[in-house]
Amino acid sequence: MTERQFIPVRIAVLTVSDTRSLADDKSGQTLAERIEAAGHILAARDIVTDDVEKIRAKVREWSRDEGVDVVITTGGTGFTGRDVTPEALEPIFEKRMDGFSAVFHRISYDKIGTSTIQSRATGGVLNATYVFVLPGSPGACRDAWDGILKAQFDYRHMPCNFVEIMPRLDEHLRRKSD
Repeated sequence: MTERQFIPVRIAVLTVSDTRSLADDKSGQTLAERIEAAGHILAARDIVTDDVEKIRAKVREWSRDEGVDVVITTGGTGFTGRDVTPEALEPIFEKRMDGFSAVFHRISYDKIGTSTIQSRATGGVLNATYVFVLPGSPGACRDAWDGILKAQFDYRHMPCNFVEIMPRLDEHLRRKSD
Protein backbone atom coordinates (compact mmCIF):
# COMPACT_ATOMS: atom_id res chain seq x y z
CA MET A 1 0.00 0.00 0.00
CA THR A 2 1.38 3.40 -0.94
CA GLU A 3 1.42 6.11 1.65
CA ARG A 4 -1.09 8.90 1.18
CA GLN A 5 0.19 12.34 0.30
CA PHE A 6 -0.83 15.41 2.28
CA ILE A 7 -3.60 17.47 0.61
CA PRO A 8 -3.84 21.13 1.71
CA VAL A 9 -7.34 22.31 2.59
CA ARG A 10 -8.58 25.91 2.15
CA ILE A 11 -9.83 27.21 5.49
CA ALA A 12 -11.54 30.53 6.31
CA VAL A 13 -11.49 31.92 9.86
CA LEU A 14 -14.30 34.15 11.13
CA THR A 15 -14.07 35.88 14.49
CA VAL A 16 -17.40 36.86 16.00
CA SER A 17 -16.93 39.80 18.33
CA ASP A 18 -18.21 43.28 19.12
CA THR A 19 -14.85 44.31 20.59
CA ARG A 20 -12.06 42.77 18.49
CA SER A 21 -10.22 43.96 15.41
CA LEU A 22 -7.79 41.93 13.29
CA ALA A 23 -4.94 43.65 15.15
CA ASP A 24 -5.98 42.28 18.57
CA ASP A 25 -7.82 39.09 17.58
CA LYS A 26 -5.78 36.47 19.44
CA SER A 27 -8.17 33.57 18.79
CA GLY A 28 -8.37 34.18 15.05
CA GLN A 29 -4.60 34.60 14.93
CA THR A 30 -4.10 31.35 16.87
CA LEU A 31 -6.21 29.49 14.30
CA ALA A 32 -4.56 31.20 11.31
CA GLU A 33 -1.07 30.31 12.57
CA ARG A 34 -2.01 26.68 13.22
CA ILE A 35 -3.75 26.30 9.87
CA GLU A 36 -0.71 27.54 7.97
CA ALA A 37 1.78 25.63 10.16
CA ALA A 38 -0.10 22.42 9.32
CA GLY A 39 0.37 23.14 5.59
CA HIS A 40 -3.17 24.28 4.84
CA ILE A 41 -4.23 27.48 3.09
CA LEU A 42 -5.75 30.37 5.02
CA ALA A 43 -8.41 31.14 2.40
CA ALA A 44 -9.92 34.15 4.18
CA ARG A 45 -10.09 35.83 7.54
CA ASP A 46 -12.64 38.33 8.81
CA ILE A 47 -14.46 39.67 11.86
CA VAL A 48 -18.19 40.26 12.24
CA THR A 49 -20.17 41.54 15.18
CA ASP A 50 -22.38 39.33 17.35
CA ASP A 51 -25.33 39.61 14.97
CA VAL A 52 -27.20 36.55 13.69
CA GLU A 53 -27.72 37.88 10.16
CA LYS A 54 -24.13 39.11 9.76
CA ILE A 55 -22.74 35.78 10.97
CA ARG A 56 -25.04 33.83 8.64
CA ALA A 57 -24.30 36.06 5.67
CA LYS A 58 -20.52 35.68 5.98
CA VAL A 59 -20.62 31.92 6.55
CA ARG A 60 -23.08 31.44 3.67
CA GLU A 61 -20.86 33.57 1.41
CA TRP A 62 -17.79 31.49 2.24
CA SER A 63 -19.71 28.20 1.99
CA ARG A 64 -20.61 29.08 -1.61
CA ASP A 65 -17.04 30.12 -2.47
CA GLU A 66 -15.19 27.39 -4.41
CA GLY A 67 -11.98 28.62 -2.78
CA VAL A 68 -13.17 27.69 0.73
CA ASP A 69 -13.46 24.09 1.98
CA VAL A 70 -13.85 24.80 5.69
CA VAL A 71 -15.10 27.69 7.83
CA ILE A 72 -14.01 27.97 11.45
CA THR A 73 -15.70 30.58 13.60
CA THR A 74 -14.44 31.68 16.99
CA GLY A 75 -16.54 33.54 19.54
CA GLY A 76 -20.16 33.82 20.54
CA THR A 77 -20.64 30.32 21.98
CA GLY A 78 -21.31 31.26 25.59
CA PHE A 79 -24.53 32.11 27.40
CA THR A 80 -24.56 35.90 27.51
CA GLY A 81 -27.12 37.88 25.58
CA ARG A 82 -24.64 38.69 22.80
CA ASP A 83 -23.53 35.05 22.29
CA VAL A 84 -25.51 34.04 19.19
CA THR A 85 -23.15 32.10 16.92
CA PRO A 86 -24.80 28.67 17.46
CA GLU A 87 -28.25 30.25 16.96
CA ALA A 88 -27.01 31.82 13.73
CA LEU A 89 -25.46 28.70 12.25
CA GLU A 90 -27.11 25.53 13.55
CA PRO A 91 -30.45 26.27 11.82
CA ILE A 92 -28.71 26.54 8.43
CA PHE A 93 -26.57 23.41 8.73
CA GLU A 94 -27.59 20.72 6.26
CA LYS A 95 -26.04 18.16 8.58
CA ARG A 96 -25.04 18.60 12.23
CA MET A 97 -21.85 17.12 13.58
CA ASP A 98 -22.76 16.21 17.15
CA GLY A 99 -19.56 14.21 17.55
CA PHE A 100 -17.46 17.36 17.17
CA SER A 101 -19.11 18.95 20.18
CA ALA A 102 -18.77 15.77 22.24
CA VAL A 103 -15.07 15.33 21.48
CA PHE A 104 -14.38 19.05 21.95
CA HIS A 105 -15.96 18.93 25.41
CA ARG A 106 -13.99 15.79 26.30
CA ILE A 107 -10.71 17.50 25.39
CA SER A 108 -11.76 20.74 27.06
CA TYR A 109 -12.76 18.96 30.26
CA ASP A 110 -9.21 17.67 30.65
CA LYS A 111 -7.95 21.28 30.48
CA ILE A 112 -10.60 23.37 32.26
CA GLY A 113 -12.79 20.86 34.08
CA THR A 114 -16.48 21.50 34.40
CA SER A 115 -16.12 25.03 32.98
CA THR A 116 -16.40 23.36 29.56
CA ILE A 117 -20.18 23.32 30.01
CA GLN A 118 -20.16 27.08 29.41
CA SER A 119 -19.34 26.53 25.73
CA ARG A 120 -21.80 25.64 23.01
CA ALA A 121 -19.16 24.58 20.47
CA THR A 122 -20.76 22.89 17.48
CA GLY A 123 -20.14 21.84 13.92
CA GLY A 124 -21.92 20.96 10.73
CA VAL A 125 -21.95 21.03 6.96
CA LEU A 126 -23.35 23.80 4.76
CA ASN A 127 -23.12 23.79 0.95
CA ALA A 128 -20.55 20.96 1.05
CA THR A 129 -18.39 23.08 3.38
CA TYR A 130 -17.43 22.04 6.89
CA VAL A 131 -18.34 24.65 9.52
CA PHE A 132 -16.98 24.62 13.06
CA VAL A 133 -18.16 26.97 15.80
CA LEU A 134 -15.52 27.45 18.49
CA PRO A 135 -15.38 29.49 21.67
CA GLY A 136 -13.59 32.82 21.57
CA SER A 137 -10.58 31.97 23.70
CA PRO A 138 -7.17 31.16 22.21
CA GLY A 139 -7.00 28.11 24.49
CA ALA A 140 -10.25 26.68 23.15
CA CYS A 141 -9.07 27.32 19.58
CA ARG A 142 -5.80 25.50 20.31
CA ASP A 143 -7.70 22.59 21.90
CA ALA A 144 -10.07 22.23 18.94
CA TRP A 145 -7.33 22.52 16.31
CA ASP A 146 -4.66 20.46 18.03
CA GLY A 147 -7.01 17.83 19.44
CA ILE A 148 -9.48 17.35 16.58
CA LEU A 149 -9.22 19.42 13.43
CA LYS A 150 -5.52 19.05 12.67
CA ALA A 151 -5.85 15.26 12.39
CA GLN A 152 -9.22 15.27 10.68
CA PHE A 153 -7.95 17.62 7.96
CA ASP A 154 -4.89 15.49 7.32
CA TYR A 155 -5.61 13.08 4.48
CA ARG A 156 -3.00 10.71 5.90
CA HIS A 157 -4.92 10.31 9.19
CA MET A 158 -6.35 6.83 9.53
CA PRO A 159 -8.74 5.10 9.81
CA CYS A 160 -10.71 8.03 8.36
CA ASN A 161 -10.64 11.80 7.99
CA PHE A 162 -12.71 14.70 6.67
CA VAL A 163 -10.57 15.20 3.56
CA GLU A 164 -11.37 11.83 2.03
CA ILE A 165 -15.13 12.45 2.17
CA MET A 166 -15.03 16.07 0.97
CA PRO A 167 -15.80 15.14 -2.67
CA ARG A 168 -19.02 13.45 -1.50
CA LEU A 169 -20.41 16.16 0.79
CA ASP A 170 -22.67 17.51 -1.93
CA GLU A 171 -24.18 14.19 -3.09
CA HIS A 172 -27.60 15.20 -1.78
CA LEU A 173 -27.42 18.43 -3.78
CA ARG A 174 -26.43 16.64 -6.98
CA ARG A 175 -29.26 14.13 -6.61
CA LYS A 176 -31.82 16.93 -6.38
CA SER A 177 -30.59 18.47 -9.63
CA ASP A 178 -30.48 15.16 -11.56
